[in-house]
Amino acid sequence: MNKNKRHEILTRWQADNPEPTTELNFTSTFELLIAVILSAQATDKGVNKATAKLYPTANTPEAIFALGEEGLKTYIKSIGLYNSKAKNIIKTCQMLIELHDSTVPNNRPDLEALHGVGRKTANVVLNTAFGQLTMAVDTHIFRVANRTGFAKGKNVVEVEKKLLRTIPKAFMLHAHHWFILHGRYICVARKPKCMACLISDCCDFKEKTE
Repeated sequence: MNKNKRHEILTRWQADNPEPTTELNFTSTFELLIAVILSAQATDKGVNKATAKLYPTANTPEAIFALGEEGLKTYIKSIGLYNSKAKNIIKTCQMLIELHDSTVPNNRPDLEALHGVGRKTANVVLNTAFGQLTMAVDTHIFRVANRTGFAKGKNVVEVEKKLLRTIPKAFMLHAHHWFILHGRYICVARKPKCMACLISDCCDFKEKTE
């Protein structure tokens, strides 16, 4: 895909949705961090249902740490992998309290040192909470980038690097959410909704659906 096509795609997404954001519900950076940890292999809708019960009771590192693993599990047991997520979240809360004055760090090394936080989670927090120009490549972004031809790659890191290299700085802050929303609602996995797609004429996907 050439530079002009990429620019046109981003321009259309921007015009359609100038201020996109995550569909996870949160009111603080800490709440966002916990929600993103919980969202691994889970839907945002499912995470929001769990945090709607959890956050009114515990929405600080101290409060969640005080619940303990078993206490936390009672709130998140509807989410996949809840046992390991509860363990990681309790350890992360302890680290935030002991090492970061109960504040979520705004840099990749410190974020990725937290339990349950990998490169993708760190990128989401850095972008959504701190406005940093990062690209968290999940399954939706990986699919859209490859299928459209915007940034082809064999793995998520390769796609991330290509997106960071090819997306103009003016679009970078919101690009992560535009790609995710496009993959979630239009360029879906089994049968993309090409007839309802804003960028169909710019897309390199040859097997467009009707």
